[in-house]
Amino acid sequence: MPNARALPACSILLLAGGRGQRMGGQDKGLLSWQGRPLIAHLHDKVRGLTDDLIISCNRNQDVYQNYADRLVTDDQTDFPGPMAGIRAGLDAARHACMLVLPCDVPNIDQALLQAMRECAAIAPERPLMLREGEHWQPLLCVIPTRHRSAFEQAWAAGERSPGRVMRSLQAQELACPLDDPRLANLNTPELLQAVQSIER
Repeated sequence: MPNARALPACSILLLAGGRGQRMGGQDKGLLSWQGRPLIAHLHDKVRGLTDDLIISCNRNQDVYQNYADRLVTDDQTDFPGPMAGIRAGLDAARHACMLVLPCDVPNIDQALLQAMRECAAIAPERPLMLREGEHWQPLLCVIPTRHRSAFEQAWAAGERSPGRVMRSLQAQELACPLDDPRLANLNTPELLQAVQSIER
């Protein structure tokens, strides 16, 4: 694996632009967990890894700007999904690769973030996605920004799945254990209450 000091600079995109349907329409990134907004937990995990921290959000920009270097918004107003946020992030990113995380995985740890960057650096022309057992996790990924045109072309053709786009670009995988607690999506009120932080 490449030495941590030799890893190329990366932009980081935190996805917080969803409709929050499973949360009753609330802005998920700003919901409280362990006494702080979810977005604050993600900010703490990634702030030291980049000088280009981007948040995709479609409301409450005045709050989100406290956790990012820059904000991006979807180019449509009907919450078209994470693909739109990724496209906006790729268009704004300043570095050759962009690490993407959803705002509802506050238990992700530094070891996994480091592993994602190291694996992505092995074949920097290919996207990387986490894979949990048999299931791809396309919103936990590293995308070479050189592929922004591929995402735009797929979007124009009606594609809305970032995972399918990345697999078409021969995405690498980084395997994680099934039910890895670091990947727990706190995307319902019940999970937000039930899942505790993990210490590693």
